[in-house]
Amino acid sequence: MSGVLNWFDIPATNFDRAVTFYETVLGISLIRENMLGAQLAMFPAQPGETTGAILAREGVTPGTTGSTIYLKAGDDLSVALSRVGKAGGKVLHPKTFIKEGWGYFAIILDSEGNSVGLHSPR
Repeated sequence: MSGVLNWFDIPATNFDRAVTFYETVLGISLIRENMLGAQLAMFPAQPGETTGAILAREGVTPGTTGSTIYLKAGDDLSVALSRVGKAGGKVLHPKTFIKEGWGYFAIILDSEGNSVGLHSPR
């Protein structure tokens, strides 16, 4: 087994707003699907890479408690963080150096009220 993470869902109450938020902050395009009564917007990945999606369906509630996932935020975390407020979110914990070779992280509040981590090498 190469890792323990297989898939993640980020809950959304306003699907279009959430998709726009992550596309804006990360500078990517998500792949929209309707599947099993849910709206999904999947984060792009190469075959064999772990990924996940924005998920909107009845019974899913965004929040700030529970597990924290960390999304890749490009080469320099400052770029993604500069887009968070404009996209309707908030930086909860600023860009912070972890240790040599591990890079930087920050915690944001997305447009839906989820606490999500961002990570980058610089």
